[in-house]
Amino acid sequence: MVLDWWEITKDSLQDLVGGVLNFLPNLGGALLVLIVGWFISVGIGKLVAEVLKRVKFNQLFEKGGWKEALSKAELKVDPSGFVGGIIKWVLVIVFLMAAVEILGFEQFAEFLKSVVLWLPNVVVAVAIFIVAVIIADYLAKLMRAWVEGMKVGYGHFVEVIVKWAIWIFAILAILLQLGIATELTETLFQGIVAFAVIAGGLAFGLGGKDVAAEILQDLHRKLKQ
Repeated sequence: MVLDWWEITKDSLQDLVGGVLNFLPNLGGALLVLIVGWFISVGIGKLVAEVLKRVKFNQLFEKGGWKEALSKAELKVDPSGFVGGIIKWVLVIVFLMAAVEILGFEQFAEFLKSVVLWLPNVVVAVAIFIVAVIIADYLAKLMRAWVEGMKVGYGHFVEVIVKWAIWIFAILAILLQLGIATELTETLFQGIVAFAVIAGGLAFGLGGKDVAAEILQDLHRKLKQ
């Protein structure tokens, strides 16, 4: 009887030690992937942030009025560092998924895989944000210069409207890309487009008819010449 218990205990210990010894190489490989992946992720994140700072991305962000708005809310954000941080954590999750697969944790690996498949939406959302930051200020100033060149006034008003129109469309596009309140966002998007069309039509019909008449008269004179 004692011998049987001893044999059972010995076999159990041998299985345990064998399992640990078989698991150690996988654990070492997973740790190696995590450590190397962490340094790579941090390095690439810092590189992206530095590149954005060199192309004066922060200054574009400040011109868009976001820094002032966030300061009023007592939030301090480094735009370049924020984008770099997103890139860093995206890569960290990718390396973590690889490490989990090495360890054989299938359910956790599937969860991380679903996260990774969703991450391109975050990248696209960040890209939309960056493009909006870049073009909002320049396009708004271009429209202001064009309106003031027509000598009809309201240049500053047009600049503000164009800038905020770009930001509103960008925010809605980001929400749609991330899948946040999709139905509500689509409804808002359609409503804003309809409102812009109606407002533009009314503005042209009520306030822009004189400008339109001048354009047509000028075109008529040129055709006669």
